[in-house]
Amino acid sequence: MGRVSIGGQAVIEGIMMKNEDKYAIAVRKPDKEIEVKLESYTPWSKKGVIFRAPIVRGVFNFVESLVIGMKTLMYSAEFYEEEEELKPRKSKKNKQDELQAETNEISDEKKKESSDDMLMFGTVVFSLILAIGLFMLLPAFLASLLDGVIKNHFLLGLIEGAIRLIIFLIYVVLISMMEDIKRTFMYHGAEHKCINCLESGKDLTVENVMEATRFHKRCGTSFLFIVMIVSILVFMCIRTETVWLRLLLRVLLVPVIAGISYEFIRFAGRHDNWIANVLSKPGLWVQKLTTKEPTPDMVEVAIMAVEGVLDWKAYLEEQKTVNEN
Repeated sequence: MGRVSIGGQAVIEGIMMKNEDKYAIAVRKPDKEIEVKLESYTPWSKKGVIFRAPIVRGVFNFVESLVIGMKTLMYSAEFYEEEEELKPRKSKKNKQDELQAETNEISDEKKKESSDDMLMFGTVVFSLILAIGLFMLLPAFLASLLDGVIKNHFLLGLIEGAIRLIIFLIYVVLISMMEDIKRTFMYHGAEHKCINCLESGKDLTVENVMEATRFHKRCGTSFLFIVMIVSILVFMCIRTETVWLRLLLRVLLVPVIAGISYEFIRFAGRHDNWIANVLSKPGLWVQKLTTKEPTPDMVEVAIMAVEGVLDWKAYLEEQKTVNEN
């Protein structure tokens, strides 16, 4: 079967699935019902030719995915606010009170939307700063402490890369031990299983999805791991004796590294030859930490998220026709 165009991520007790210019968030609410929300947006790839250029498209795709991911994560969190915030308001005494209450609710909703936008922007910026500091600047700084001992530039680059990989893996291992994160990783597994089920040509049923593998070459975890590897190769080619300039270059070259890594993930996702499979292996190994086997009720949520953005029955029929011809 062909490669399905959808992708997504796990959120709090749910899954987001994205396809072209729309995405759906399916969340298992505290009352065990599944809430599905469908949103439309204009991808950067449709805003101009420059945004579809190799390397460049990877940078904008990464930022776009980060913003949508943070937005859907915040949406899913709203279902699990503290209990006192979810208590129903007391009934109003008369129509005037009800009208005033409705006006206040509209005003509060607008303020909340504005506050949510600011919070999302701040969270995205903070996440980027934290990631660059932890995975780019800290390894470079630690490796620079060996400047007086090791004079070989390429060896220092390898040491810096090794430190970066170790920090990344320790980070993944630590967060995978958190109970809430474990459930999120189970939903992550359900997301992958749905996509793999479709790409294998099987109907999207709970039974079929549960049998599919939870690992996928186009996963965000694989992307981050490839970023670590690409950064080693890129930084080994750049030589500077000034520590502050070395750290600055680590920051400035992040978009380039992200763009190159995106092209690799794109290549691996579109090809099934031995080169793509071998180079994808390390990322798939890391997914053993970031994905867990889901429960059938989690798979139900994943299926509903897929159905929000894709007519999977029509997709399977189309693929059968293509394969027959």
